[in-house]
Amino acid sequence: MPFAISDTPTGRVRLHWEERGSGEPVVLVMGHLFSGDMWYPAIPALAEHYRVIWFDNRGTGASGATSTATVTDLAADVRAVMDAAGVSDAHLYGVSMGGGIVLQLAHDAPERVRSMVLGCTAMRSPEYPLPSPPGFLARQLKYRVPVRLLKPLLRKRFYGPLATPEAIERDLDVLGRMRFSARGVYAQDLAIAGYDMTPGKVAALTPPALVLHGTADEAVPYAAGVRLAQTLPNARLVTYEGAGHNYPVDVGARANVDVLAFLADLTQKDRT
Repeated sequence: MPFAISDTPTGRVRLHWEERGSGEPVVLVMGHLFSGDMWYPAIPALAEHYRVIWFDNRGTGASGATSTATVTDLAADVRAVMDAAGVSDAHLYGVSMGGGIVLQLAHDAPERVRSMVLGCTAMRSPEYPLPSPPGFLARQLKYRVPVRLLKPLLRKRFYGPLATPEAIERDLDVLGRMRFSARGVYAQDLAIAGYDMTPGKVAALTPPALVLHGTADEAVPYAAGVRLAQTLPNARLVTYEGAGHNYPVDVGARANVDVLAFLADLTQKDRT
């Protein structure tokens, strides 16, 4: 089980990472609360063509945790995983909070980012305010209650009408077996609250970008994804009608097809 060590102002943390496939590196960055296990809809398809690297964000899975964190720290964690994997630069694919981490990494270390795939994510903007860290009672509900008791809430929050019951149940089963630290995930909440990738910063990011967003997203409004794609200078938007926040589950293989087409197009342009 490989690990990377990330030294940041909020603490030194050990990060569990894995890889599959060969070729150009694609690094997957998961969103808030979820471990790298939640990349299961994407890894097999991407690994047929690329070296896919994924990891557990601090506070989740087999990675360590800190009591506080910033998105800059989380971007530094991605760099630490890339260093441990011997990767100088890569295509970065992030969803939700993971998309914000990818944007932060492109801002902090643009030389490490070949391209960006940004799923169900947003900039910091007055039009789409970020949630405040939950209070004590909300934390108990969010981090202590078993997934089986939260299924009705999760179905509404994470999935759109496009998702099949079978796909939702499979996803909830993976989620139910996932490990995380309440302390570490609260640190992610603090990081999200301090996220400051504003339109001005995002407009300066030049890597090719693919923005993926569902119209039925209850967590990050579809309009935020549209605005992100409009602000990035070299981006294309793919819209999934009827898909919710967890669009990889809702649309199935379609998302992988779109990502692979985007990456193949970049490879073709590099060769010509």
